[in-house]
Amino acid sequence: MASDTSKGQQMWGGRFAAQPSDIMESINASIDVDRRMVREDIAGSRAHADMLAEQGIISEADNEAIQGGLDQIVTEVQNETFPYRAELEDIHMNVEARLKELIGEPAGRLHTARSRNDQVVTDFRLWTRGALTEARRGLQRLQRALVIAAETHTDAVMPGFTHLQTAQPVTLGHHLLAYVEMLERDRSRMDDCARRLNESPLGSAALAGTGFPIDREATAEALGFYRPMANSLDAVSARDFALEALSALSISATHLSRLAEEIVLWTSAQFAFASLSDAWSTGSSIMPQKRNPDAAELIRAKASLITGQFSSLQGAVKALPLAYAKDLQDDKALTFAAFDTFGLCAEAMTGMIETISFHRENMRAAATKGFSTATDLADFLVRELKMPFREAHHVTGSLVALAEQKSIDLPDLSLAEMQGVEPRLTNDVFSVLTVEASAMSRQSYGGTSPVRVAEQVEQWKQRLGLEQST
Repeated sequence: MASDTSKGQQMWGGRFAAQPSDIMESINASIDVDRRMVREDIAGSRAHADMLAEQGIISEADNEAIQGGLDQIVTEVQNETFPYRAELEDIHMNVEARLKELIGEPAGRLHTARSRNDQVVTDFRLWTRGALTEARRGLQRLQRALVIAAETHTDAVMPGFTHLQTAQPVTLGHHLLAYVEMLERDRSRMDDCARRLNESPLGSAALAGTGFPIDREATAEALGFYRPMANSLDAVSARDFALEALSALSISATHLSRLAEEIVLWTSAQFAFASLSDAWSTGSSIMPQKRNPDAAELIRAKASLITGQFSSLQGAVKALPLAYAKDLQDDKALTFAAFDTFGLCAEAMTGMIETISFHRENMRAAATKGFSTATDLADFLVRELKMPFREAHHVTGSLVALAEQKSIDLPDLSLAEMQGVEPRLTNDVFSVLTVEASAMSRQSYGGTSPVRVAEQVEQWKQRLGLEQST
């Protein structure tokens, strides 16, 4: 059956005598972007048609024809034979036009009691809900890789930094689990966003609702929403669900970027804490020795792109009066791109963590530098000599200055040299000055001690469904 929709006769064209210009048609069309929502659009149309028939607004025969036509469209989409057409502007008009070609007059009844305004945002909420689920799964895969690496390196000592200066010894397992905690908060933010967006705009029509006796609870339930949105103006114009989703992605991408930065540092010759596998390294066109951590560097850059997409969407929405405005057409391009980029970054980071090799000896050697056990010495003075901490801090600072003058580290000072600063010191002081002793002593909840790290690893393995260690 031939379509009566062609250039100059759009499905909304009854009001217009002349066709839009080519430039207007180009700027107005969104099919190259929103065709990604074809499955969501069909799902929304199915639920809407079933409800219209149940309410007696359309006949059962019309609904059967509509559902059969939508079945055919699903097959065409799966077979990649669906005829997307730019002159029909968007996925909603493309599906409706194709449905009319397939079943004729009943297709025209599908749009009863709805508008493209509520249709598009219903599709968009459905798509974003699914995308958040996939993003959470991607983060969980990364968390699992980090936990496995942390279990392998529970007791591997490395320098902990503040201001990128050596601070105190920590364990690599503890360091990696810090990112597991960050990613769990990211997943929680995505969960919260998914809960808040899970209300149905369908049935709000253009902005004011509809005079037809529709059942919005039925369509909400059919599409897996918790409830219908309570205000039709809000329903068609709200994009805070997309803003919140991109905000959550932006925060999580920042965490990925921080880990990427550490990988760049750790794999440098100056740090030499780790090596990336060939699968996640690139070479130089001129310097044959180079192994570049390009995947990690690209994650740093792409995190900025995601933040930029969030800012762009916020800028598009911030000055819009109620209800719908065409500015909102670009919300999907920004959101799709942000989720695509985020998914790629999470997968790349997972691949790097699964295959990275850590050099424990180099990390330990670095941990012994920079007077990293100075705090342990101060704690020893408080604990054993009952000094006030501020006095212990001063004494320790004097010992650090002495070691620095001699170009040696604290454990290399002789007892006599130490007693020149604090006469009450004994040989027992040297027991706290190794990096292993320092790390082991930090047994407070959340501390870096291998004992605490092993406990956290087991808890995370249970939470993430990993096999328990034997």
